[in-house]
Amino acid sequence: MAGKATAAQCGSMAKPGLDWSECTKRSIIIPGSNLEGANLSGADFTGTDLSSANVGSANFEKATLIRASLAGATAAKANFNRIEAYRSNFSKLSAANATFGSSELQRANFTEADLSSANLAKAELGRTNFQKANLSGVNFSLANLSRADLTGAITQGVLNFDKAFMFRTRIEGLDLSLAKGLQQAQLDLACGDGSTKLPEGLAAPANWPCPPDLPD
Repeated sequence: MAGKATAAQCGSMAKPGLDWSECTKRSIIIPGSNLEGANLSGADFTGTDLSSANVGSANFEKATLIRASLAGATAAKANFNRIEAYRSNFSKLSAANATFGSSELQRANFTEADLSSANLAKAELGRTNFQKANLSGVNFSLANLSRADLTGAITQGVLNFDKAFMFRTRIEGLDLSLAKGLQQAQLDLACGDGSTKLPEGLAAPANWPCPPDLPD
């Protein structure tokens, strides 16, 4: 019965609290929709436009959001754990206290997003753009931040970089003085500059600043 109910709701119009779990919603245009508290787990939103939508407290776990847009969406306390969202647009997303644990977010765009107190532990964040995002209190533990760009981000409070992989992670100008889990070996791989503030006991490597990344 639960499966039949879910299948029946796949054709429903967007509304708060609905169940679109495991539904196929590829390449549809539903900006500004209200999906607050909806169950969207395992749904396929490849190429879908959810810009400016309200997905606060929604459950996207294991959903596919490849090249989707949640630009300007409201997603406080939403569950994005284990999503696939390569090259997706999360710019200006409002996602305080949201969770992105173990998600695939390579080359995603989080410019000017509010990710304060969000959990990105174990997330794949290669070449992800966090420029001018609010990263205050974010958990990046065990995340892959290879070539991610954090320049201009807001970094108030305690950020957790425990065992994060930071090869050429752009941290120029950031205040990381309260960061925890940050080790000298991570900084030796990362890209900061003379204005990057580090926790006591850590030092800027001799190879800072790094040359610009080559386009690819």
